[in-house]
Amino acid sequence: MKRRSWLLLPFALLPLGLAQALSPARPSVSAAVAARGMTVLDTRSSAEFNGWPAAGQRRGGHWPGAINLPAAWLDGLTDAALAALLSAKGVEPTASIALVGEHSAALAARLAALGYPRLTRFDDALADPTRLQALPNYRALVPASWLQDLIAGRPVHAAPSGPWQVFEVDWGAPKAYLLGHVPGAGHIDTNAVESEPLWNVIDPAALRAWIVAQGIRADTTVILYGRTTMAAARVAQILMTAGVADVRLLDGGWAAWRAAGGASQIGLPPKPTPAQEFGGRARPELTVTLEQAQQIQRSGQGRLVSIRSWPEFIGATSGYSYIDAKGDIPGAAWGHGGIDAQSLSDFHNPDGTMRAANEIAAFWRAAGIEPGQRIAFYCGTGWRAAEAFFYAHVMGWTNIAVFDGGWLEWSLDPARPRVSGERAWRR
Repeated sequence: MKRRSWLLLPFALLPLGLAQALSPARPSVSAAVAARGMTVLDTRSSAEFNGWPAAGQRRGGHWPGAINLPAAWLDGLTDAALAALLSAKGVEPTASIALVGEHSAALAARLAALGYPRLTRFDDALADPTRLQALPNYRALVPASWLQDLIAGRPVHAAPSGPWQVFEVDWGAPKAYLLGHVPGAGHIDTNAVESEPLWNVIDPAALRAWIVAQGIRADTTVILYGRTTMAAARVAQILMTAGVADVRLLDGGWAAWRAAGGASQIGLPPKPTPAQEFGGRARPELTVTLEQAQQIQRSGQGRLVSIRSWPEFIGATSGYSYIDAKGDIPGAAWGHGGIDAQSLSDFHNPDGTMRAANEIAAFWRAAGIEPGQRIAFYCGTGWRAAEAFFYAHVMGWTNIAVFDGGWLEWSLDPARPRVSGERAWRR
């Protein structure tokens, strides 16, 4: 970002709002927030916000009700983009804003320049870790720095309790992988675990045999990433259904790894050493079949949640060249998606990491999607649904599954009900 000339002015000559923004950090955030109804902006990384401890700390998390806006995003955001992001997060220029985190001064300067005059920086909001809230399963979504330390053999928080493996996941031959991948990572082609023509997961016996052939046991910690996170999430959900107990995703995937300075290794995938046995029990409740989806749709006992773009959901497009039918399942809730069938941008931060859980929960809540329900996520063929499933898992939602066949399988029979157009419940 180009440096602004007014930042070079003496402090006494700065505008009042900016002088306050750049003033030394002040204490007593708990009293101030309670008394003044302030909006708390947390300028730390999304990983720390979710629950990962910063260096030298024993626990991470965020101030209750805080909004995550990492200062690290600022260089990549124009003023217009930053203003739009603040608006999307419900932060208006009239708000009284409490800024917390070690890089709060940088965000304060940008906000003051955008016309946010009511800014106060605090230094004690994160001092008492017992007051911080962490996502229940934040350990399942690992930051690039954690994976770097793990590979380097350095001590890490929430270390795997046993053997671990890293895999890059993609569809088809490992073209991108060959040109550069996380050092030591294997490669998984999703064709190995999905089958045409529906692209549903292969049968349990074949899946178990494939897993063992990769050297994976039920007690192996499997860390997955991709050039697109939804590919890695698809395999993550399949492995969880098969019974692998500790499956993790690299938050932000390959792009986050490279942005964090992660090394790149070229060459063919390592040849796996097959495991002697799997040693675990499958969790079939994490995947919903067509028949089970129909039962949910007919009975209303649970929610089918469409993780598709809005044009797909209302029937303006099928989203895929190989799916003719347009529309969606009657009674299904729209769980958001992205700009098209290859995007899940509604769930991502500007840097491609998982959007803050409270923001995801808010748009789900607006659609009547609640954590106490039996939830079956679906999309066209399973990739986007699997990523939404995994984020719900990170958020601590337990009664969740992926409807494997999704819109492709549902729409093959014209006798199955379908609906198009905007629904009244959308808010």
